[in-house]
Amino acid sequence: MAQFGISQPLLRLEDPALLCGEGGFLDDLSFPNMAHAYLLRSPHAHAEITAVDTAAAKAMPGVLGIYTGVDVAALGDIPTLAFPPLVPDTEYHHHGQPVLARDRVRYTGESVAFVVAETREQARDAAEAIQVDYNLLPVIIDAKATTEPGAPQLWPDAPANRAFEFQLGDEAATDAGFAGATRVVRLDVINNRVLLNAVETRGSLGRFEDGRLILHATTQMPHRYKEQLADKVFKVPRDAVRVLVGDVGGGFGGKNGLYAENCMTLFAARDLGRPVKWVSDRDEAFLTDTAGRDNVTTGELALDATGEPLAFRVRTYANLGAYNANGSAVSPTNMHMAPNCYRIPQVYIRVTGTFTNTTPVDAYRGAGRPEITYLIERLVDKAARELGEDPIAYRARIALQPEVFPYKTPTGLTYESADFGSLLEQAKTRVDWQGFSERRGESEAQGLLRGIGVCLYIERCGGGPALSEAATVDVQPDGVVTVRIGSQSNGQAHRTSYAQVVHEWLGVDPEDVVVIQGDTDEVETGTGTGGSWSIPMGGGAIARASDKIIEKAKRIAAQKFEAGESDIDFSDGVFSVIGTDLRLSLPEVSALAQDPANLPEGEEPGLGGFDRFVPENHTFPYGVHIGEVEIDPDTGAFALLNYTVVHDFGRALNPLLLEGQVHGGIAQGIGQALFERTVYDDDGQLLSGSYMDYHMPRASDFPDFDFLPVETPTVANPLGVKGCGEAGATGAPPAVVNAMLDALESLGVEDIDMPTTPESVWNAIQAARG
Repeated sequence: MAQFGISQPLLRLEDPALLCGEGGFLDDLSFPNMAHAYLLRSPHAHAEITAVDTAAAKAMPGVLGIYTGVDVAALGDIPTLAFPPLVPDTEYHHHGQPVLARDRVRYTGESVAFVVAETREQARDAAEAIQVDYNLLPVIIDAKATTEPGAPQLWPDAPANRAFEFQLGDEAATDAGFAGATRVVRLDVINNRVLLNAVETRGSLGRFEDGRLILHATTQMPHRYKEQLADKVFKVPRDAVRVLVGDVGGGFGGKNGLYAENCMTLFAARDLGRPVKWVSDRDEAFLTDTAGRDNVTTGELALDATGEPLAFRVRTYANLGAYNANGSAVSPTNMHMAPNCYRIPQVYIRVTGTFTNTTPVDAYRGAGRPEITYLIERLVDKAARELGEDPIAYRARIALQPEVFPYKTPTGLTYESADFGSLLEQAKTRVDWQGFSERRGESEAQGLLRGIGVCLYIERCGGGPALSEAATVDVQPDGVVTVRIGSQSNGQAHRTSYAQVVHEWLGVDPEDVVVIQGDTDEVETGTGTGGSWSIPMGGGAIARASDKIIEKAKRIAAQKFEAGESDIDFSDGVFSVIGTDLRLSLPEVSALAQDPANLPEGEEPGLGGFDRFVPENHTFPYGVHIGEVEIDPDTGAFALLNYTVVHDFGRALNPLLLEGQVHGGIAQGIGQALFERTVYDDDGQLLSGSYMDYHMPRASDFPDFDFLPVETPTVANPLGVKGCGEAGATGAPPAVVNAMLDALESLGVEDIDMPTTPESVWNAIQAARG
């Protein structure tokens, strides 16, 4: 095992610079003669723009330019990227977002004018002097109500505000399963809208140099930005656009897609001949960052007389917001994990994507997997209660057994392998499941309610056959190895992870590995970061490229030593002739490779390798989450007492990074389950527009997380890793809400929606008491 290679707890190489204030975030950037931008945003959720008067604003000190929708009419809209399979005889009505509103605004906070001045303060003052006349229009904010007769219409070509009708599975077979059911378990759930809330807000800095548009951005997908900007917005050749990304303080999916501000800083920079910078205030982030979740769903689980599942049916209304630009359709249609870990032979899902007068919705950590997992795990828990069975025992009874793998699901996926029963038993032991009744009795003696909740789940990660990632690895004569890769770190420690892969394959000290990312000139191609695919796909590409380096280096060493290539051994960064003391280090081979005279015929100078890794299948990490809560029935106040995770993520690349990812995901999942919710009033005004009103969880809200990793390497990539980024956000909501309902069951509370705030808990108790 390499000293700093795969499975070793190497400390993050990124942290010394970040902790010493030497990070390179967007707001740290400054260029000579740089101007600053501020946006005038709509105060209304739905209105016609009848007039815009910028005369007074243009005359104010320091103002360099003011742009409205008329000025940027030649720019294309931010494009729609996700086109799901549709229900037959239905249409997809897609509406990309204009970079500035033209004749109408469709959500509070939409960009109306872009003001550029010498300072940000001058730009803000000028924005406040712009006069806009609005003709107010009716507003609709609810995902399902927007489809009802008489609801206000956002787009004339989308009747009943329906953007699309998506289906997955076999409707007739599922209906037959329900027809033969002894019991049907039904549940209505709301998957609450949540916000990005990254530590670093979004930002954009545009430059125009030598006829090229150069964008510095806070994104997870720089190459996608480049393609969208060139192909759809500015309509220029791709080589006329360069995207640069430095350190990024959190993404979580909300920094995947292109935003209006990215386009406008470039437009203004080209128009003014000066760099233009915009950085979001936190209040702008609340208004304008793409949101996550926001679905209204009915789920039904058909069971036979023994409690065995026969079919699973889902009906969802997904709030897309005012536009369906970027990947808005990804999350509500990413429902392939619907059967979860269970023997459910038939599944049918129908999703209606709807337009509303709210901020657009896009991917948020997990992008569809948390939503469908929440539904099925709530239903399975309810089924166990109705059947009078222990929730862990019932899950183990209906779970897929190890001997059925590889297993093709009714939604078309092929699970590689799993042992759900083993993980359930390990989790059961770890939380002292048998001792819970005693702990519950101790709480009751104090007038408190205690509950325990379970989530068993599996998810698809690792990119899958539809995606790929490429990497170029170059070895220099001084021993430095440069990795150029298209994924983009936004806090996950890619430099550390990729350095460990290089160390594992080439024996190079991690400190000597340079990772270049976030520059579309330096890195020719890239998929970006999302879906827990950076390490499975990016690491796989680095491993394959390193294999090519080793093969070439062996040919060079064989020629140098006048030996057969098969006689060359490579270990710990050294090439040697088997059975002799002839040795060359990797840097020495690189030095030889610079001179064509040292190379076998047909070899190019240099020691490097390029490869693109295309997975043949997804990876399928799976795990068990168990939460334990205590509730005060008089006030609804609660405490999360214990939280345990037993999880198989495949081979752990770095146990420290793995645990950090799991902890962060759990925190976000618990945040959604207990605290976070975006609230609009009936006029589309955001009521939860600050941390005074949007409850972010604090460290004091969490217990110490108990995490037990189980390692079953996958064959889906050369590293054996499965991916861990979304696990906590997927498993935590059902585990915590099931625990809350377990605590409240004795009072007759059968259902509660997220977030289960003290107020909603108290109201549920009062309603149950009549």
